[in-house]
Amino acid sequence: MEAVIGDKICIHGNVVGHADRNGEIIEVHGDKGEPPYVVLFEDGHTRLVYPGPDAVIVPAQHRPKRR
Repeated sequence: MEAVIGDKICIHGNVVGHADRNGEIIEVHGDKGEPPYVVLFEDGHTRLVYPGPDAVIVPAQHRPKRR
């Protein structure tokens, strides 16, 4: 998994009733874009994240532009 600052991350809920968590990667601590990442989540909290197989990176350039 590789990411750059500004990419989005979606961590899918892996338990029934747990919603997906979405956020923006604000720091990349691994070499060549590898984890861990510091993520600013939609609820305003920041966390150090080592994403597992339930996480998806959405590159910044592939996100639709806001109008």
